[in-house]
Amino acid sequence: MKMNHVGIMVGDMDKAVEFYTKALGLKTVMGNTKVEEERETAIGKMCIAVFGEGFKGFNIAHLVTSDGIGVEMFEMKERQERHEVDFSRIGIFHFCLQTDDFDGVIARTEEYGGKVRMDIHRYHPEDDSKQAQMVYLEDPFGNLFELYSHTYEETYASDYE
Repeated sequence: MKMNHVGIMVGDMDKAVEFYTKALGLKTVMGNTKVEEERETAIGKMCIAVFGEGFKGFNIAHLVTSDGIGVEMFEMKERQERHEVDFSRIGIFHFCLQTDDFDGVIARTEEYGGKVRMDIHRYHPEDDSKQAQMVYLEDPFGNLFELYSHTYEETYASDYE
């Protein structure tokens, strides 16, 4: 099994594309595109099946990470202004990106309207040879994402405490 893409609801597609490309370095595959509710095309029928009757349309954009994982963004016509994180609810509550430019991504996240949610955590502060660190951030719409300076396997190897 391989990861293909993740879908994210955003509040302003142009701002979202700017944030995810300029702050996080993703590449645009398909820019801001309008989708209307209709039953004539396969895409139209699929959207009704997914979003239900009366979804009234949305904007969509497709971005991709440097390792080929897609980020599909949706801006629904009718939506909340901001994502409210509720840790008591079952479901996906964040995604994680990995970078060699850890401090730069954090700075650009704030520059483009995102937020740093915590102090940077170092996994092995007692060992200078292990510099792995992480932090939780959020995009301008309140979607949580985690940032790693290292791989997932490096994080949870047998010497992780």
